[in-house]
Amino acid sequence: MKTMLNLVFTLALALMISVTSNAQSVKIVEAKEKKQLDVLVDGELFTSYVYWDDQKKPVLYPLKTSKGTVVTRGYPLEKVAGERTDHPHHISSWFNYGNINGVDFWNTPPDNVKRDQGALDKFGVIKHRAVNTVKNGRGAAQLGVTMDWIMPDGSKIMQEDDQIFFRAARDLRVIDRIITLTAQDKEVVFRDSKEGALAIRVTRSLEEPSKDPLVFTDDKGNPTGVPVLDNKGVAGVYLSSEGKVGEKEAWGKRAKWMTLSGNVRGEDVVIAIFDHPLNPTYPTYWHARGYGLFAANPFGAKEFTKGASTLNYTLKPGEKATFRFRILIHSGKLTKDQTEILYSRFLNEVKN
Repeated sequence: MKTMLNLVFTLALALMISVTSNAQSVKIVEAKEKKQLDVLVDGELFTSYVYWDDQKKPVLYPLKTSKGTVVTRGYPLEKVAGERTDHPHHISSWFNYGNINGVDFWNTPPDNVKRDQGALDKFGVIKHRAVNTVKNGRGAAQLGVTMDWIMPDGSKIMQEDDQIFFRAARDLRVIDRIITLTAQDKEVVFRDSKEGALAIRVTRSLEEPSKDPLVFTDDKGNPTGVPVLDNKGVAGVYLSSEGKVGEKEAWGKRAKWMTLSGNVRGEDVVIAIFDHPLNPTYPTYWHARGYGLFAANPFGAKEFTKGASTLNYTLKPGEKATFRFRILIHSGKLTKDQTEILYSRFLNEVKN
């Protein structure tokens, strides 16, 4: 009986997104001089699409709940007491990858690295090129943008065209990213790497509690030492569609969705990432770390399977691939059954 009530409740909650009478105004406001577009729900900031000159890729910053609570980490864009200061390339929410034809678009080089050291030749950047579509409305708004993936020699290896839908209803904020990648005049190989792809770096209270000092090392061997932090109020929990709980069970596994739940400044919060059956590598692998990195990685099979499977996903010159993901931010708690209903709603709303 309890399960049935949960299902009925969640179905009603999901339907709110499409019911005009309950829908909220979602408006995208462009500020060209700031190089960002702000997404407002009933006049309040939900997130911004930003492409500032000093960033190596466009990001969505910050992400907020329907009550205005920020669920993404502030560092390195702002200082927030108690937050970790590791992995400065983990900025709010983004899409990129750690190995494109041997070039790293995930990590970023230190600002003081000189080109004559050869270090910069290992890193690529993603440059915003155009805003193609802005549509505002009740319950949802749509943003169409184009980005260029630029290799160290300045050549364009890939074009990214995104349709981003921002949806809002009571207790819900949703971002749908429909990402079309087009190889240019060279073959594009997504060499298997754990570093990718659709990612969120969450605020401290959504991390798993940690009792030990840690050293994080990126795939270039650069260590970042992180001391023991205060675990008060830190209680994030991962849950996958396959019933895997916590980083130890969920990391590197395949699943159609993953949630991260906890309490942020007194508000119960669930963040979910949904993978879509039409995606070429569905169901995705999960690069879900207890220290707050929450990422869906469609490409990193070799690292996640300890070499049992290798993908090296490849686009031939001129070939396209489209990936569809939903980021959902729910104010309140969600059961696995309730999340399944919301996932079904995603499939009904994103069909191609």
